[in-house]
Amino acid sequence: MAALAQQQLTKGKITLRGSARIVTEFFMFGINSILFQRGIYPVEDFGVKKKYGLDIWVTNDLSVEKYLKKIMDSVEEWLAAGKINKLVLAVNSRETRETLERWQFDIQLVQEDSESADKLAAPPPPKSEKALRMEIQAIFRQIAASVSFLPIIEEKCTFNILVYADSDAEVPTTWTDSDPLHIKNAEQVRLRSFSTDAHRVEAMVAYRRDTDL
Repeated sequence: MAALAQQQLTKGKITLRGSARIVTEFFMFGINSILFQRGIYPVEDFGVKKKYGLDIWVTNDLSVEKYLKKIMDSVEEWLAAGKINKLVLAVNSRETRETLERWQFDIQLVQEDSESADKLAAPPPPKSEKALRMEIQAIFRQIAASVSFLPIIEEKCTFNILVYADSDAEVPTTWTDSDPLHIKNAEQVRLRSFSTDAHRVEAMVAYRRDTDL
């Protein structure tokens, strides 16, 4: 599948299916990077993989791997069908269940935007692999740099993945509805975005404001 997405990227505009694979892969590596950088699991639970021209830390915990893969299998299908508009990674206190950080990725269909534009305007050229890689690299560098502005997490935490899909999306029977896990008195930081020829992903992180400051 990765080879197919790569071929679609270099030989012309990315199809919706190829874009879905690229975005899903970004989510998988991005979530792993956040879990590592924010210390949700011990350092020894991670190993380095080369991706996007960067060294990215990914979990080697089989239960976490299985959990993420199950979610991403559905996410990829919904992306390809245009039935998903947001993915959220919520970091929660294991003891109080309070949400401490909320990493949000908003998803838009680029094709819808282009259809609403001037019909006489020339279509934009296909996005190059280099341009896409540089946009994604910028987000990963921001994730790595987040330790410089996010509060230190001093308590044991867990995480949840929230997926905002259309009402007619086919949801696995093992999935359950969840509240949005918003943060009271939150500070927000807008991160970089990236886009393929079919999807645009905009990222931001919200975190609990230190009431002592």
